[in-house]
Amino acid sequence: MPIDLFAGIYVSDYEAAKAWYVRVLGSEPAFLPSDTEAVWELAEHRYLYIQQNAEHAGHAVQTILVDDLDARVDRIADRGIEPVKRETYPNGMRKVLYRDPDGNEIGYGGAPL
Repeated sequence: MPIDLFAGIYVSDYEAAKAWYVRVLGSEPAFLPSDTEAVWELAEHRYLYIQQNAEHAGHAVQTILVDDLDARVDRIADRGIEPVKRETYPNGMRKVLYRDPDGNEIGYGGAPL
């Protein structure tokens, strides 16, 4: 059975967050369901969305696994955003962490070099 994903992140300032996520994710939203919600398709049937909800903003933790972590980090840096933390786990897996303006964590993970 295929697995679909629709993961959400609450933000306090929709316009500022949308601009930040465009830079981190590298594309405009796939669609805009409302004036305060934006949705990106990360892969087929796998979506990440932001929605304005100041009361709950700043508590999300998401990790996206990619084939080429270094290339992804370089492309994000080209768009003006640097990671706040880099980790390498004992098994060699790597993770690069970004925080949006509310403090929500977006991590990118990749296999050992």
